[in-house]
Amino acid sequence: MAFDTCSSPNQADVRERAASRSQSVVEKLSSSQLYKDYEKAFRGATGLPLAIRPARAYTNALRKTEEENPFCALMAQTNEGCANCLKMQQALEEKAGLEPKSLHCFAGLCDSAVPIRVGDELIAFLQTGQILLHQPNEEEFSRTTKQLLAWGADVNLKALEEAYFQTKVFDSEQYNAMLRLLATFAEHLATISNSIEPEAGESEPALVGNAKRYIQERFQEKISLDEAARAVNASTRHFCKVFKQATGLTFTDYLARIRVEKAKNLLQNPHLRVSEIAFETGFDSISQFNRSFKRITGLAPTQFRSEFC
Repeated sequence: MAFDTCSSPNQADVRERAASRSQSVVEKLSSSQLYKDYEKAFRGATGLPLAIRPARAYTNALRKTEEENPFCALMAQTNEGCANCLKMQQALEEKAGLEPKSLHCFAGLCDSAVPIRVGDELIAFLQTGQILLHQPNEEEFSRTTKQLLAWGADVNLKALEEAYFQTKVFDSEQYNAMLRLLATFAEHLATISNSIEPEAGESEPALVGNAKRYIQERFQEKISLDEAARAVNASTRHFCKVFKQATGLTFTDYLARIRVEKAKNLLQNPHLRVSEIAFETGFDSISQFNRSFKRITGLAPTQFRSEFC
């Protein structure tokens, strides 16, 4: 088992680097053929918009996307409606850190976010929604217009009403099934982001790149912090400091993340026992595997297998 002895860098710097990494990885994911093909298929099958946005980027990711709800497009043209939407995006991100979550805006429409996690790091969300989970009705629309008038919003109420009553309606079971599909897709994106991440960090120190390759090649073995430092010709103290500054993770956390990512892939094979997977991915014991897996993914290995595999 590996132990870290280095002190933590400035947390603001860590968050800034994490946000920059997320933005870079998301740009590459969104331009990948896998994402383009899935986004097109999802829109074609559901008639709903789909977008990917970095973590900590509190923007309306569905704005001006294909299949954007006309009601939401009109609301976004008002300062009040836009501000309310952005506030909801922030609340949605706070709730959807570990699993898909949905929230309703003041007009009753539902938006959903599905987290994309690489190890214990939240890098992005798949976002969809702008739908109703019940039939549109006059009472709810009346409450919406009263709120808009109270805000002093300048909006064409006739056009807004027409758009509102054209909003797509799904029953809860059907919509939740769509979110489960998106959760599976998020797992696929997380997996390919592992190959994208080194490219996204081209400016990282050679020491860190060499260490990552060393970990990828030997994650199944017992690797200590001292051994990793020696492998890249660095003192333990210097290696520890540089590695965390570049990745935002301690050596131990990064190693655990790589092992868990490998385990997630192996869990898709129903013929492998959880105990086999634990030792195959370098964990010392079943209990250590279970603790690490749940800390990083939010689920026990058996739960992950039943829900996503």
